[in-house]
Amino acid sequence: MCLFCNVIEKKTPATVVYEDEHAIAFRDIRPMAPTHVLVVPRKHISGIRDLSADDVTTIGQVFLVARHVAKLEGLEAHGYRLVVNDGDAAGQTVHHIHVHVLGGRNFAWPPG
Repeated sequence: MCLFCNVIEKKTPATVVYEDEHAIAFRDIRPMAPTHVLVVPRKHISGIRDLSADDVTTIGQVFLVARHVAKLEGLEAHGYRLVVNDGDAAGQTVHHIHVHVLGGRNFAWPPG
């Protein structure tokens, strides 16, 4: 079972900031910004390349949760970044699709 599935099932501890029937949001254990929260769908989908038309609602809910987390974390006023990595070369280390909610500092473009 993947790491994020274990977090969802409460088998692996995490600092959860929000959860509902669609997704769970928890703090990244290696934060890249003052605020770094991962939003993970409860349904296991390995990555973007594995999405199907059946996943439209699931992914939409993940992005709505990401927006809600940004509001809860006080990021709306100054802005925040959402990141989705797909595959090893992109930096995806856990192969369960997820959105990084990053904020609390200015970000450069393009990212590294």
